[in-house]
Amino acid sequence: MNDWPDGYGRGSHGAPEGARAMRHVQRRPVPQQQSQGYDDGYGADAPYDSGYNTGQVYGSPSGGGHDGYGGQGGYGGQGGYPPPAPAGRPAPDWRRRIKVGSIVVLVAVLGTSIGTYFWADSKMRREVDLSKVIDRPEEGDCTTYLIVGSDSREGMTAEEKKKLHTGSADGKRTDSMMILAACGSGNTMISLPRDSDVEIPSFVGSESGKRFEGTGRRVKLNAAYAEDGPELLVRTVEHNTGLRIDHYAEIGFAGFANIVDALGGVEMDIPKAFKDKKSGADFQAGKQTLNGEQSLAFVRTRYAFAGSDLDRTKNQQKFLAALASQAATPGTILNPFKLYPTLGAGLDTLIVDKDMSLFDLGQMFFAMKGISGGDGKSMNIPISGSRGGNLVWDKDKVNQLVSQIKNDETVTVTSDR
Repeated sequence: MNDWPDGYGRGSHGAPEGARAMRHVQRRPVPQQQSQGYDDGYGADAPYDSGYNTGQVYGSPSGGGHDGYGGQGGYGGQGGYPPPAPAGRPAPDWRRRIKVGSIVVLVAVLGTSIGTYFWADSKMRREVDLSKVIDRPEEGDCTTYLIVGSDSREGMTAEEKKKLHTGSADGKRTDSMMILAACGSGNTMISLPRDSDVEIPSFVGSESGKRFEGTGRRVKLNAAYAEDGPELLVRTVEHNTGLRIDHYAEIGFAGFANIVDALGGVEMDIPKAFKDKKSGADFQAGKQTLNGEQSLAFVRTRYAFAGSDLDRTKNQQKFLAALASQAATPGTILNPFKLYPTLGAGLDTLIVDKDMSLFDLGQMFFAMKGISGGDGKSMNIPISGSRGGNLVWDKDKVNQLVSQIKNDETVTVTSDR
Protein backbone atom coordinates (compact mmCIF):
# COMPACT_ATOMS: atom_id res chain seq x y z
CA MET A 1 0.00 0.00 0.00
CA ASN A 2 1.33 3.36 -0.96
CA ASP A 3 0.74 6.16 1.52
CA TRP A 4 2.28 8.83 -0.63
CA PRO A 5 -0.20 11.24 -2.16
CA ASP A 6 -0.65 11.01 -5.89
CA GLY A 7 1.47 13.20 -8.02
CA TYR A 8 3.73 14.37 -5.23
CA GLY A 9 7.43 13.90 -5.73
CA ARG A 10 7.20 10.40 -7.24
CA GLY A 11 10.07 8.89 -9.14
CA SER A 12 9.93 6.43 -11.96
CA HIS A 13 9.13 3.53 -9.63
CA GLY A 14 6.74 5.31 -7.32
CA ALA A 15 9.31 6.06 -4.65
CA PRO A 16 9.62 9.57 -3.29
CA GLU A 17 12.10 11.73 -5.05
CA GLY A 18 14.75 13.61 -3.16
CA ALA A 19 13.62 16.90 -1.74
CA ARG A 20 14.16 19.80 -4.12
CA ALA A 21 15.36 23.23 -3.07
CA MET A 22 12.51 25.70 -3.21
CA ARG A 23 13.03 28.43 -5.70
CA HIS A 24 12.32 31.27 -3.35
CA VAL A 25 15.01 30.17 -0.84
CA GLN A 26 18.47 31.49 -1.58
CA ARG A 27 21.21 29.47 0.09
CA ARG A 28 24.89 30.13 0.16
CA PRO A 29 26.73 27.72 -2.14
CA VAL A 30 28.79 25.16 -0.30
CA PRO A 31 32.10 24.04 -1.76
CA GLN A 32 31.84 20.60 -3.28
CA GLN A 33 34.50 19.02 -1.13
CA GLN A 34 32.71 20.09 2.07
CA SER A 35 29.21 18.99 0.98
CA GLN A 36 27.83 15.92 2.63
CA GLY A 37 24.28 16.43 1.37
CA TYR A 38 22.17 14.17 -0.78
CA ASP A 39 23.05 14.10 -4.49
CA ASP A 40 19.81 14.18 -6.46
CA GLY A 41 21.41 13.52 -9.79
CA TYR A 42 21.78 17.05 -11.01
CA GLY A 43 25.55 16.73 -11.23
CA ALA A 44 28.56 17.97 -9.40
CA ASP A 45 28.15 21.48 -10.74
CA ALA A 46 24.90 21.95 -8.90
CA PRO A 47 25.16 20.18 -5.55
CA TYR A 48 22.10 20.03 -3.46
CA ASP A 49 22.27 21.31 0.07
CA SER A 50 19.41 20.21 2.23
CA GLY A 51 20.34 22.54 5.05
CA TYR A 52 20.85 19.64 7.43
CA ASN A 53 24.48 18.91 6.77
CA THR A 54 25.85 22.14 8.24
CA GLY A 55 24.32 21.71 11.63
CA GLN A 56 22.69 25.17 11.35
CA VAL A 57 19.14 23.95 11.98
CA TYR A 58 17.41 25.57 14.94
CA GLY A 59 20.28 28.00 15.38
CA SER A 60 22.81 25.42 16.49
CA PRO A 61 26.48 26.18 15.84
CA SER A 62 27.99 24.81 12.68
CA GLY A 63 29.30 21.37 13.18
CA GLY A 64 28.77 19.31 10.01
CA GLY A 65 26.23 16.86 11.50
CA HIS A 66 23.56 14.84 9.62
CA ASP A 67 20.73 14.55 12.05
CA GLY A 68 19.58 18.13 12.29
CA TYR A 69 21.21 18.66 15.67
CA GLY A 70 24.63 19.74 14.50
CA GLY A 71 26.37 16.41 14.99
CA GLN A 72 26.33 12.74 14.23
CA GLY A 73 23.63 11.33 16.40
CA GLY A 74 22.79 14.17 18.76
CA TYR A 75 23.97 17.36 20.38
CA GLY A 76 26.93 18.13 18.16
CA GLY A 77 29.19 15.56 19.80
CA GLN A 78 29.89 11.88 19.38
CA GLY A 79 27.19 9.48 20.49
CA GLY A 80 24.58 12.14 21.15
CA TYR A 81 26.30 13.67 24.19
CA PRO A 82 26.99 17.40 24.67
CA PRO A 83 30.49 18.52 23.69
CA PRO A 84 33.08 18.42 26.47
CA ALA A 85 33.69 21.65 28.39
CA PRO A 86 36.59 23.68 27.04
CA ALA A 87 39.86 23.04 28.87
CA GLY A 88 40.58 25.59 31.65
CA ARG A 89 43.86 27.40 32.31
CA PRO A 90 46.78 25.15 33.18
CA ALA A 91 47.66 25.01 36.87
CA PRO A 92 50.37 27.56 37.80
CA ASP A 93 53.89 26.17 37.92
CA TRP A 94 54.81 27.29 41.46
CA ARG A 95 58.17 25.61 41.34
CA ARG A 96 59.14 27.72 38.33
CA ARG A 97 57.70 30.88 39.86
CA ILE A 98 59.63 30.38 43.09
CA LYS A 99 62.81 29.73 41.13
CA VAL A 100 62.40 32.88 39.03
CA GLY A 101 61.46 34.93 42.09
CA SER A 102 64.51 33.68 43.98
CA ILE A 103 66.77 34.62 41.10
CA VAL A 104 65.26 38.13 40.96
CA VAL A 105 65.73 38.62 44.71
CA LEU A 106 69.29 37.28 44.56
CA VAL A 107 70.21 39.61 41.70
CA ALA A 108 68.70 42.57 43.57
CA VAL A 109 70.57 41.73 46.78
CA LEU A 110 73.85 41.20 44.94
CA GLY A 111 73.40 44.44 43.02
CA THR A 112 72.69 46.38 46.20
CA SER A 113 75.58 44.74 48.05
CA ILE A 114 78.06 45.40 45.25
CA GLY A 115 76.86 48.98 44.93
CA THR A 116 77.16 49.53 48.68
CA TYR A 117 80.65 48.02 48.71
CA PHE A 118 81.98 50.30 45.99
CA TRP A 119 80.24 53.33 47.50
CA ALA A 120 81.73 52.68 50.94
CA ASP A 121 85.13 51.76 49.51
CA SER A 122 85.27 55.07 47.62
CA LYS A 123 84.68 57.01 50.85
CA MET A 124 87.63 55.52 52.72
CA ARG A 125 90.40 58.05 53.33
CA ARG A 126 93.57 56.15 52.47
CA GLU A 127 96.06 58.77 53.61
CA VAL A 128 98.71 56.78 55.49
CA ASP A 129 101.58 55.36 53.46
CA LEU A 130 103.21 52.50 55.36
CA SER A 131 105.74 52.06 52.56
CA LYS A 132 107.53 55.07 54.06
CA VAL A 133 108.18 53.13 57.28
CA ILE A 134 111.74 51.77 57.32
CA ASP A 135 113.48 48.84 59.02
CA ARG A 136 110.29 46.89 59.59
CA PRO A 137 110.01 43.60 61.53
CA GLU A 138 109.17 40.40 59.68
CA GLU A 139 105.53 39.55 59.09
CA GLY A 140 103.87 37.16 61.50
CA ASP A 141 101.00 34.69 61.19
CA CYS A 142 98.36 37.11 62.49
CA THR A 143 96.92 40.28 60.95
CA THR A 144 97.74 43.28 63.12
CA TYR A 145 96.02 46.67 63.24
CA LEU A 146 97.14 49.84 64.99
CA ILE A 147 93.91 51.59 65.99
CA VAL A 148 94.27 55.24 66.95
CA GLY A 149 91.79 57.67 68.41
CA SER A 150 92.95 61.20 67.74
CA ASP A 151 91.80 64.48 69.23
CA SER A 152 91.24 65.88 65.74
CA ARG A 153 88.54 68.53 65.66
CA GLU A 154 88.40 68.52 61.87
CA GLY A 155 85.05 69.74 60.55
CA MET A 156 83.67 70.61 63.99
CA THR A 157 81.89 73.88 64.65
CA ALA A 158 82.55 75.98 67.77
CA GLU A 159 79.21 74.79 69.14
CA GLU A 160 80.13 71.13 68.61
CA LYS A 161 83.52 71.60 70.28
CA LYS A 162 81.79 73.11 73.30
CA LYS A 163 79.15 70.39 73.42
CA LEU A 164 81.70 67.55 73.20
CA HIS A 165 84.19 69.21 75.58
CA THR A 166 87.02 68.88 73.07
CA GLY A 167 88.64 72.26 73.52
CA SER A 168 89.94 74.21 70.53
CA ALA A 169 93.61 73.23 70.32
CA ASP A 170 95.11 73.33 66.83
CA GLY A 171 96.53 70.23 65.16
CA LYS A 172 95.86 66.76 66.51
CA ARG A 173 97.36 64.29 68.92
CA THR A 174 96.70 60.67 69.76
CA ASP A 175 94.16 60.25 72.51
CA SER A 176 94.28 56.44 72.49
CA MET A 177 96.31 53.70 70.79
CA MET A 178 95.67 49.97 70.57
CA ILE A 179 97.13 46.99 68.78
CA LEU A 180 94.53 44.50 67.57
CA ALA A 181 95.93 41.11 66.59
CA ALA A 182 93.45 39.02 64.60
CA CYS A 183 94.69 35.44 64.92
CA GLY A 184 93.38 31.97 64.28
CA SER A 185 94.13 31.07 67.89
CA GLY A 186 92.06 34.00 69.16
CA ASN A 187 92.04 37.77 68.92
CA THR A 188 93.96 40.05 71.26
CA MET A 189 93.51 43.77 71.87
CA ILE A 190 96.45 45.50 73.57
CA SER A 191 96.17 49.07 74.78
CA LEU A 192 99.27 51.26 74.55
CA PRO A 193 99.04 54.07 77.11
CA ARG A 194 99.92 57.38 75.54
CA ASP A 195 102.27 58.02 78.49
CA SER A 196 104.32 54.94 77.57
CA ASP A 197 108.10 55.50 77.73
CA VAL A 198 109.48 54.67 74.25
CA GLU A 199 112.52 55.33 72.09
CA ILE A 200 112.24 57.31 68.86
CA PRO A 201 114.20 55.30 66.25
CA SER A 202 115.73 56.36 62.94
CA PHE A 203 113.01 57.28 60.47
CA VAL A 204 112.29 58.93 57.14
CA GLY A 205 110.16 62.05 57.26
CA SER A 206 106.68 61.45 55.82
CA GLU A 207 106.67 64.80 54.03
CA SER A 208 110.33 65.68 53.48
CA GLY A 209 111.59 62.17 52.66
CA LYS A 210 114.69 63.05 54.67
CA ARG A 211 116.24 60.41 56.94
CA PHE A 212 116.54 61.27 60.64
CA GLU A 213 118.96 59.11 62.61
CA GLY A 214 117.94 57.80 65.99
CA THR A 215 119.74 59.26 69.00
CA GLY A 216 118.24 57.09 71.74
CA ARG A 217 115.83 59.86 72.58
CA ARG A 218 113.03 58.67 74.86
CA VAL A 219 109.61 60.30 74.85
CA LYS A 220 105.98 59.59 75.56
CA LEU A 221 104.43 57.45 72.84
CA ASN A 222 101.98 60.13 71.71
CA ALA A 223 104.93 62.46 71.00
CA ALA A 224 105.86 60.31 67.99
CA TYR A 225 102.52 61.06 66.36
CA ALA A 226 102.81 64.77 67.17
CA GLU A 227 106.32 64.87 65.67
CA ASP A 228 105.70 63.28 62.25
CA GLY A 229 102.23 61.76 62.13
CA PRO A 230 101.00 58.18 61.62
CA GLU A 231 104.10 56.89 59.78
CA LEU A 232 106.45 57.75 62.65
CA LEU A 233 103.94 56.38 65.17
CA VAL A 234 103.89 53.03 63.35
CA ARG A 235 107.69 53.07 63.10
CA THR A 236 108.00 53.76 66.84
CA VAL A 237 105.52 51.04 67.84
CA GLU A 238 107.24 48.47 65.63
CA HIS A 239 110.70 49.44 66.92
CA ASN A 240 109.71 49.20 70.59
CA THR A 241 107.61 46.03 70.33
CA GLY A 242 109.21 44.07 67.47
CA LEU A 243 105.71 43.44 66.08
CA ARG A 244 104.93 44.35 62.48
CA ILE A 245 101.80 46.47 61.94
CA ASP A 246 99.82 45.42 58.88
CA HIS A 247 97.13 48.11 58.89
CA TYR A 248 96.46 51.52 60.41
CA ALA A 249 93.07 53.03 61.32
CA GLU A 250 92.47 56.42 62.93
CA ILE A 251 89.28 58.24 63.86
CA GLY A 252 88.73 61.72 65.31
CA PHE A 253 86.34 63.05 67.92
CA ALA A 254 83.55 64.04 65.54
CA GLY A 255 83.56 60.76 63.62
CA PHE A 256 83.51 58.75 66.81
CA ALA A 257 80.48 60.59 68.20
CA ASN A 258 78.64 60.47 64.86
CA ILE A 259 79.07 56.70 64.52
CA VAL A 260 77.55 56.16 67.96
CA ASP A 261 74.58 58.41 67.18
CA ALA A 262 74.04 56.70 63.80
CA LEU A 263 73.80 53.36 65.62
CA GLY A 264 71.25 54.78 68.02
CA GLY A 265 73.66 54.66 70.96
CA VAL A 266 75.80 51.96 72.55
CA GLU A 267 74.72 50.02 75.61
CA MET A 268 77.29 49.90 78.41
CA ASP A 269 77.36 48.43 81.90
CA ILE A 270 79.25 50.91 84.06
CA PRO A 271 80.33 49.25 87.31
CA LYS A 272 80.94 52.44 89.29
CA ALA A 273 79.62 55.99 89.04
CA PHE A 274 82.12 58.73 88.14
CA LYS A 275 82.37 62.37 87.06
CA ASP A 276 84.99 64.32 85.17
CA LYS A 277 84.55 68.04 84.45
CA LYS A 278 87.22 68.10 81.74
CA SER A 279 85.65 65.36 79.62
CA GLY A 280 82.06 66.16 80.63
CA ALA A 281 81.54 62.68 82.08
CA ASP A 282 78.73 62.22 84.62
CA PHE A 283 77.71 58.58 84.86
CA GLN A 284 75.71 56.50 87.30
CA ALA A 285 76.47 52.83 87.85
CA GLY A 286 74.52 50.21 85.90
CA LYS A 287 73.42 49.42 82.36
CA GLN A 288 72.67 52.41 80.17
CA THR A 289 72.71 53.48 76.52
CA LEU A 290 75.27 56.17 75.75
CA ASN A 291 74.80 58.64 72.93
CA GLY A 292 77.70 60.14 70.94
CA GLU A 293 78.44 62.92 73.41
CA GLN A 294 78.35 60.59 76.41
CA SER A 295 80.44 57.95 74.65
CA LEU A 296 83.20 60.43 73.85
CA ALA A 297 83.23 61.58 77.47
CA PHE A 298 83.39 57.96 78.63
CA VAL A 299 86.47 57.01 76.58
CA ARG A 300 88.32 60.29 77.26
CA THR A 301 87.94 60.40 81.03
CA ARG A 302 91.23 59.99 82.88
CA TYR A 303 91.29 62.34 85.86
CA ALA A 304 88.37 60.62 87.60
CA PHE A 305 90.47 57.47 88.05
CA ALA A 306 93.31 56.90 90.45
CA GLY A 307 95.16 54.86 87.85
CA SER A 308 94.86 57.69 85.34
CA ASP A 309 95.76 56.54 81.82
CA LEU A 310 95.73 52.79 82.54
CA ASP A 311 92.16 52.86 83.81
CA ARG A 312 91.13 54.95 80.86
CA THR A 313 92.56 52.46 78.36
CA LYS A 314 90.48 49.70 79.96
CA ASN A 315 87.34 51.77 79.44
CA GLN A 316 88.36 52.43 75.84
CA GLN A 317 88.78 48.73 75.15
CA LYS A 318 85.48 47.91 76.77
CA PHE A 319 83.65 50.56 74.81
CA LEU A 320 85.21 49.76 71.41
CA ALA A 321 84.36 46.09 71.83
CA ALA A 322 80.75 47.01 72.63
CA LEU A 323 80.64 49.43 69.69
CA ALA A 324 81.95 46.80 67.26
CA SER A 325 79.59 44.17 68.67
CA GLN A 326 76.59 46.39 68.04
CA ALA A 327 77.78 47.64 64.63
CA ALA A 328 78.57 44.16 63.25
CA THR A 329 75.08 42.70 63.68
CA PRO A 330 72.42 41.74 61.11
CA GLY A 331 70.21 44.46 62.59
CA THR A 332 72.73 47.04 61.40
CA ILE A 333 74.28 45.40 58.35
CA LEU A 334 70.93 44.38 56.78
CA ASN A 335 69.10 47.58 57.69
CA PRO A 336 69.90 50.32 55.15
CA PHE A 337 68.46 52.97 57.47
CA LYS A 338 71.24 52.12 59.95
CA LEU A 339 73.97 50.82 57.67
CA TYR A 340 74.30 53.82 55.38
CA PRO A 341 74.28 56.51 58.12
CA THR A 342 76.79 54.47 60.15
CA LEU A 343 79.12 53.93 57.21
CA GLY A 344 78.75 57.54 56.14
CA ALA A 345 79.48 58.87 59.61
CA GLY A 346 82.51 56.65 60.12
CA LEU A 347 84.11 56.62 56.69
CA ASP A 348 84.03 60.40 56.32
CA THR A 349 86.42 60.78 59.25
CA LEU A 350 88.18 57.41 59.32
CA ILE A 351 91.78 57.58 58.08
CA VAL A 352 93.45 54.33 57.03
CA ASP A 353 96.57 53.12 55.27
CA LYS A 354 96.72 52.95 51.49
CA ASP A 355 96.54 49.13 51.44
CA MET A 356 93.48 48.87 53.69
CA SER A 357 90.45 47.47 51.88
CA LEU A 358 86.85 47.60 53.02
CA PHE A 359 87.15 43.86 53.61
CA ASP A 360 90.15 44.44 55.91
CA LEU A 361 88.15 47.06 57.79
CA GLY A 362 85.29 44.60 58.21
CA GLN A 363 87.68 41.97 59.54
CA MET A 364 88.95 44.49 62.09
CA PHE A 365 85.44 45.18 63.39
CA PHE A 366 84.53 41.50 63.53
CA ALA A 367 87.75 40.78 65.42
CA MET A 368 86.81 43.42 68.01
CA LYS A 369 83.32 41.95 68.18
CA GLY A 370 84.85 38.52 68.78
CA ILE A 371 86.73 39.86 71.78
CA SER A 372 83.53 41.20 73.34
CA GLY A 373 81.98 37.77 72.77
CA GLY A 374 84.78 35.97 74.59
CA ASP A 375 86.82 34.92 71.54
CA GLY A 376 90.14 36.35 72.68
CA LYS A 377 91.27 38.81 75.32
CA SER A 378 91.89 42.49 75.95
CA MET A 379 94.71 43.83 78.08
CA ASN A 380 97.09 46.70 78.69
CA ILE A 381 100.64 46.21 77.53
CA PRO A 382 102.59 44.84 80.53
CA ILE A 383 104.03 47.62 82.68
CA SER A 384 106.98 47.22 85.07
CA GLY A 385 107.11 50.70 86.55
CA SER A 386 107.56 54.37 85.65
CA ARG A 387 110.32 56.77 84.71
CA GLY A 388 109.86 60.54 85.04
CA GLY A 389 106.10 60.18 84.89
CA ASN A 390 106.26 57.85 81.86
CA LEU A 391 105.10 54.24 82.04
CA VAL A 392 107.89 51.69 81.45
CA TRP A 393 107.02 48.47 79.67
CA ASP A 394 107.93 45.06 81.04
CA LYS A 395 110.29 44.01 78.23
CA ASP A 396 110.32 40.29 79.08
CA LYS A 397 106.54 40.03 79.06
CA VAL A 398 106.28 42.20 75.97
CA ASN A 399 108.73 39.96 74.12
CA GLN A 400 106.78 36.86 75.12
CA LEU A 401 103.49 38.48 74.11
CA VAL A 402 104.86 39.50 70.71
CA SER A 403 106.29 36.01 70.12
CA GLN A 404 102.91 34.38 70.80
CA ILE A 405 101.16 36.75 68.41
CA LYS A 406 103.76 36.30 65.67
CA ASN A 407 103.42 32.52 65.87
CA ASP A 408 99.61 32.58 66.16
CA GLU A 409 99.69 30.98 69.59
CA THR A 410 97.15 31.44 72.36
CA VAL A 411 98.15 34.49 74.36
CA THR A 412 98.94 33.53 77.93
CA VAL A 413 100.72 36.72 78.98
CA THR A 414 98.84 38.85 81.46
CA SER A 415 99.15 42.43 82.59
CA ASP A 416 99.13 43.38 86.24
CA ARG A 417 97.64 46.80 85.52
